[in-house]
Amino acid sequence: MEVIHNQDLKEFINEHKSLFWYIPEGKREDVSLEFLLENILNYGSLESIKKIIELIGIKKVNEIFMNQISMERNNYFPPVRNFFKLYFQRHA
Repeated sequence: MEVIHNQDLKEFINEHKSLFWYIPEGKREDVSLEFLLENILNYGSLESIKKIIELIGIKKVNEIFMNQISMERNNYFPPVRNFFKLYFQRHA
């Protein structure tokens, strides 16, 4: 689990705090990179997905995503998992 240290990512989390409504105000910036990516890919807008890929880098996003979906259980919706699996195969 990778901890977020990048100030741009912390600002991104605060800009999209509605996706993290159930996390207490002071703890939002402490979420892992894996958790952040999972929430953005499942629930984020196209713009937020573009931004997270820009901030983290497509290779790192691909690495995290592929690691997550390789587990027996993951929290990605089936259509989201399928779309991004195909997307990253082509673009990463």
